[in-house]
Amino acid sequence: MMNPEQCWAAVVARDPAADGRFFLAVKTTGVYCRPGCPSRMPLRKNVAFYATPAEAEAAGFRACKRCRPTDASAASRHLAAVQKACALIEAAESVPPLAELADAAGISRFHFHRVFKQITGATPGDYAKTHRLQRLAQKLEAGQKVTPSIYDAGFASSSRAYAAAPAALGMTPAARRKGGEGASIRFVTVPTALGWVLLAATERGICAAEFCDEPSAMEARLRSRFPAATISEGDAVLQNWAERIVRFIVAPDRQPDLPLDIRGTAFQAQVWRALQRIPPGQTATYAKIAAAIGRPTAVRAVASACASNPVALLVPCHRVVRGDGGLGGYRWGEARKRGLLAREAAAQPKMAAE
Repeated sequence: MMNPEQCWAAVVARDPAADGRFFLAVKTTGVYCRPGCPSRMPLRKNVAFYATPAEAEAAGFRACKRCRPTDASAASRHLAAVQKACALIEAAESVPPLAELADAAGISRFHFHRVFKQITGATPGDYAKTHRLQRLAQKLEAGQKVTPSIYDAGFASSSRAYAAAPAALGMTPAARRKGGEGASIRFVTVPTALGWVLLAATERGICAAEFCDEPSAMEARLRSRFPAATISEGDAVLQNWAERIVRFIVAPDRQPDLPLDIRGTAFQAQVWRALQRIPPGQTATYAKIAAAIGRPTAVRAVASACASNPVALLVPCHRVVRGDGGLGGYRWGEARKRGLLAREAAAQPKMAAE
């Protein structure tokens, strides 16, 4: 539970994010409430805070009939509804209609669409599209033929799959099945204060940004990921992007805004979008990211998605830490993670002064 000062600040602000984190009891009325209860604001001296309804009742307080603190919170109800809709989308062969998803979630169609996007960061249609594309990628990489893969993944026609795949998979389904055949990938390696960085990009954007100690090893790894792709040294545009990343490492005041072409599962895409919303100088826990994408029990899966992130800095997985304050792991080494966080924290006072 938050400390008493934090609890009182949340009560005064009627902060909806505090719902369920603690309960306030009013000594003069003998009633305990949610932090955002619409009843008249009590005096601070008459308020006590408890972590659970059971603790408040054990102290002799009774539940408020207005905010009903023993009922499930709106946030938890919405979370459960969105989780149910996500499971329905993932299990369906084709995308369920919005009305069907809303009915299954027990929320009105308009309200469901807003709540779903608020929790997952994507519309139901976008979520379903991402999930279909990932199923397609898995089937292609397993060696299944293109046409059966398209229909097994849930696409109604091959034309829709070919229209959607390049932006998400970085290439056509046929090229993906053949190890990137026909794809063109450029790369550069640049030295930074935290080691070498390899930056690779397709025509659509950056597909890899990785720290390394030995550039040749990273180049070999890139070629092994796309054995049939045409891989060549980068041009002036890619060199400029690399220089912007180097400048950000030196002075991490503003996140570089560069085009990305990264591929992952629907779940990984959700996590990576959530990471991009963490500003420089701030951190979030794995549990907080799990809650933000509507999967509060998927803390380990969030950590795995962070470890699978192919784009350092631009998808800032280094800003995710353990709940106990520990750094947690980092794909490119904890020393680099510590260095990045220290540099970003030091840059914030300078930005505030400007």
